[in-house]
This record gives sequence, C-alpha cells and structure tokens, in this order.
Amino acid sequence: MFPPKLRRGDTVRVVAPSRSRSMVTEHDHTALIEQRFAALGLRLTYGAHVDERDDFDSSPVASRLADLHEAFADPDVAAIMTVIGGFNSHELLPHLDWALVAAHPKVLCGYSDITALQNAILARTGLVTYSGPHWSTFGMRDHLQQTLDWFEAALFSDEPLELTASSSWTDDLWFLDQDDRHPQPNEGWWALRPGSAAGRIVGGNLCTFNLLQGGPYRPSLEGALLVVEDDALTFPAQLARDLTSLLQLPDAAGITGVVVGRFQGASGLTRDLLAQIVERAGLPFGVPVLANVDVGHTHPLMTLPIGGRAELVVDGGRAHFRLTQH
Repeated sequence: MFPPKLRRGDTVRVVAPSRSRSMVTEHDHTALIEQRFAALGLRLTYGAHVDERDDFDSSPVASRLADLHEAFADPDVAAIMTVIGGFNSHELLPHLDWALVAAHPKVLCGYSDITALQNAILARTGLVTYSGPHWSTFGMRDHLQQTLDWFEAALFSDEPLELTASSSWTDDLWFLDQDDRHPQPNEGWWALRPGSAAGRIVGGNLCTFNLLQGGPYRPSLEGALLVVEDDALTFPAQLARDLTSLLQLPDAAGITGVVVGRFQGASGLTRDLLAQIVERAGLPFGVPVLANVDVGHTHPLMTLPIGGRAELVVDGGRAHFRLTQH
C-alpha cells in the first residue's frame, strides 16, 4: 500500500518518535528549515509534544504516541516528518494503533532509529514509508541540493527513478558550524558481488533493524532487496556480527540483493574490510552486493521506499540501481 504522493500546498506534520526537538534546536536552524519546505510548496505544523525532553533526550512513550496518532488521524496532514533519530523509537511499537495507520496512509519520512518504526509499519499494515532526510536535515545550509532532489523525485512523483552516485559527499557535524564544511570527491559505488536482483526494499539502519528479530514487527526477508547502513559507532567487527546474525535468520535465504550505505570515517570501514565481511556473512551464491551508496549517516542522502520495489544489477565494475515502484 503506497501513500498518496505529495503536492504543492500539502501540510507536513513534524513529530519526534525518537529524540526531542528541543535537543536539536540547541543549534537552531528552524528558520532555514521552514524556508526549505516552503520552497517545496509544503506547510509545516508540529506535534504538541515535540519539545518535551526527558533524561534520554526523548519524551514519554505516551507523548510520542499521541503526536504520531494525531498526525495519522488528521485529514489535513499529507506527510509526517521525523525530527531526528536516536535510540528508542521501537518503544512505541507495542502501543501503536495499527488500524489507524492502515486507515490513513500517508508519507512518513526519516532514517536511522526511525528504521524500527518504518519496518514495523510495513510488517503490520503493508504501508510503504520512506527512508530519507529528517526535518532537521533541511537545516543544512550548503551541500544539500542532491538530498533535496532525491527527496522531491521520490515523494512528488511515482515515475521510476534511476539512482546514481553523488559527485561528492560530506561527513561532518554541519549543525555545529555551517562554515566549516569539507566535501570530498565520491569514488563511486563499490561493486562487491555481481548479479541481478529485484525485490521489495526492507531494512535501513542495521543495528536498529536487528532489534526487530524474533518479534512481530519485522517484515519478511523473502523476496527482499535488503538495504543496510550504520553510523560512526559501528566498527568492522560489530558490523560483521550484526550482518551475519541477520543473514542467519530462516527467511534470509529469500534475500535477492543487498545495498550497503556509505560508512562514516570514524567507523574504520574500508572497501577491503567490507568485502571480507560480505564474503564471510553467508549470502547465497548469485546475490549481488552494491556498497558505498548514498544511504546512511553521511550526506547527500537518498530517499528510498521501505516496502517499495527496486532493481539492482551489479556487472563487473558497473551497477544499476532503480526504484521501479515507490
């Protein structure tokens, strides 16, 4: 089930299912964020509890649920944007009104910790959501255009979308100092294993996705085109363990292809190490793997449909990654 695409004039509700907006606005770029959305023809409104903040830089489960339920129920809201990621959106899953979500399909966009919420919505309702920029991402003054282009292409149109590697990328705390930015040339995608695949996109942030193992909130991996990424806290051995654990699940044999996002420099993940991890993890023969893709905690950031369909072809040093239904 796909939500209606966005149109100029639509209202977007901002919610904080993970960390609080009051933490984000300690380095406040709200004026620029609202200008960005206005340029897209979108009107922003905010959940009543987005600025509540507790000892975990979040808010009580009841507050986060109230804002999320209200956003889905409000007929004037066309899309829901998450403030930022964090560590605890999975706390909401046992309490969500799945019937309400299914009855009011609308765009939900965010990434990182929001992975738990997105994949649970897919598993319990069949609704496609979008792994893409947070509300806070739109406060990036420079080097944001490619992220905006992918966001607009994925959410305002249902035409098939051919994805290509960005020309440059950044890995910095841009929100602390907008003048101290150092884009670096992109060497392109890493074709780690050849093959061709088509399937339904599932996944996102790997360690968050793995929190769903063994419960009723993980979508099936049968026929899945798996997308995984992780942040600077993930070191090579941890990535190897997390990926291997996922690929040992009974339905992992049904994975058709794997797309791995770009890793932050602090993680220490190199192309050679990642290639070794992929080979040790136990993927079936013929499953293609494409890495260093603009997904994850560097920028620019693609907008991908969790539950939408895509094609992946890795042939020698060349690769083709296309959203066919989003």
